Amino acid sequence: MYRNLNSIVECHAHIYFTTILCLLVILLATLPASALEIDPPQDSEPLGLRLATFDVDATPPIGHKLNYGVMNNSWDLSLRAKGIILFGIGQPVVLLAVDWIGIANESQDEFKRAIASAAGTVPERIAVHTLHQHDAPVGDIKSDFVIEVTRRLETAVKYSLGHAQPVTHMGLGTAPVYKVASNRRIIGPDGFVRKMRYTSCRDSALRAEPEGLVDPVLSLVSFWNGTNPLAVVSFYAVHPQSYDHTGVANPDYPGIARFLRQLAVPDALHVHFNGAGGNLGAGKYNDGSHENRGVLAERLADGMKRAWEATVREPIITNAAAWLTEPVALKPNTLKGDDNPYVRRYNAGGKIDLHCLALGRARILFMPGELFVEYQLAAKAMRPDLFVAMAAYGDYGPGYIPTAKAFKEGGYEPGASRVTPQAEEVLMTGIRKFLTQEISK
Repeated sequence: MYRNLNSIVECHAHIYFTTILCLLVILLATLPASALEIDPPQDSEPLGLRLATFDVDATPPIGHKLNYGVMNNSWDLSLRAKGIILFGIGQPVVLLAVDWIGIANESQDEFKRAIASAAGTVPERIAVHTLHQHDAPVGDIKSDFVIEVTRRLETAVKYSLGHAQPVTHMGLGTAPVYKVASNRRIIGPDGFVRKMRYTSCRDSALRAEPEGLVDPVLSLVSFWNGTNPLAVVSFYAVHPQSYDHTGVANPDYPGIARFLRQLAVPDALHVHFNGAGGNLGAGKYNDGSHENRGVLAERLADGMKRAWEATVREPIITNAAAWLTEPVALKPNTLKGDDNPYVRRYNAGGKIDLHCLALGRARILFMPGELFVEYQLAAKAMRPDLFVAMAAYGDYGPGYIPTAKAFKEGGYEPGASRVTPQAEEVLMTGIRKFLTQEISK
C-alpha cells in the first residue's frame, strides 16, 4: 500500500516538475534579450585602468593658410593628431597632442567639447595641446579644415572605445638630450636681455654663447598590458623649429624623432608633448642649414631611446591614480581691445584649466601657453621625490607666459605676451596645489 502510494506521489511530482520546466522554457524564450541581462551591483569593484589610442591626419590641403604663408606642397611626413584615452579613474581622460602651432580660446573649447562627447566624458577631462611647429596651421575652429579635423578626431575616438586594453603597468624613464635646446635670451651684464638667439642662429658669436638655462631631461611615460607596451608618451621642452617659412606643412624634428621611435617600438603608439619651451630653441646648435633638421631629430630620438631603455615598469594601482583640474584666470596685459579673443574671453569670465594626471609616484602637468622653462624646473624641484613631467602649449590664448623676473629683463617674449607678471603667482599656486595634494592609495 505504502509503496503504491509513494509510487503515485513520485509519478505526479515528476509530471508536475516536467510541466513547470516546460512552461519556464517557453516563457524565457519569449522574453527580449535585454530582460535576461543582470545589472552588476552598484558597489562592484572597478575594472581597473584601461587605455585606448587614436591617431589622425591633421595635414592641411594645399592653399590652406599656415602660421607663416600658405600651404603650397606636402612633405614625406604628415602632421598628426595623436592621443590616448584612459578609463578607470572616474570619467574617461583624453590626452591629445597636435602638430600645429596652437589651439586657443573658443577653438580649445570646441576641441574639448567634441572629443568629450565622443569619449563619453566632460571637457574638463580633456587636455588639448600642440607641439608648436611653425610650418603648421593655427587651430582656428572657424576654418572648414579645422572643423574637418575635429570630426576625424570624433570618429577616431569613438572607434577606439571598443578597442581599449587593460593597463597593468606604467613605465617611467628619463634621459638627457644632448645639443638640442639652448636658451634664446642672452642676458647682458646689466641684467637685461642683450640679444635673442631664437631657434636658428647664423651669428657664430651668439652660437658660441653658453647654452643657458634649459631642462635637458626628456621624460617618458609608457603604459603596458603585461609585457606588451600600449603607448609611449614623451615630454621635452624646446621651440621645435629647425627652419621654417617654407610653405610646406611638416612636423619638423620632433615629428621625425617620434616617427623613428615609432619604427623602433612599433606596437605602442608614440605621442610627444612639448614642455615649457617658450624661451628655449635650438639656436646654439642650429644655423638654419636644412641638413640640421635630420641632425636635431636624431639627437632627440636618441634621448627618447635612452629614456626608453632606462624605463622602470611599476604595477598600476588604480586608487593611486587621479585627474586633477584647477581653473585659473590669467589677467591680460590690457583690458582694452575686445576684438582680441583672449581679452574678450577674460572679460566674459572665461578661465583656463590647468590639469594634472597623477599615477602612483608620477605627476604629469598640463599647462597653457608658451611657458618659460623656469616653471618646469620649479615644479621638478618642488617634489624631487616624485616623477614630474610637464606639457605646455595647451590653451594658446595667453601666448608667451614669462616669469615675473623676465618681464623686467625685457626681450621679445614679454613684449609679445598677453598676460601680466602676476601670471607667475597664479600658475605656481596651481602647480603647488597639484604637487602637494595627497592621492589615496
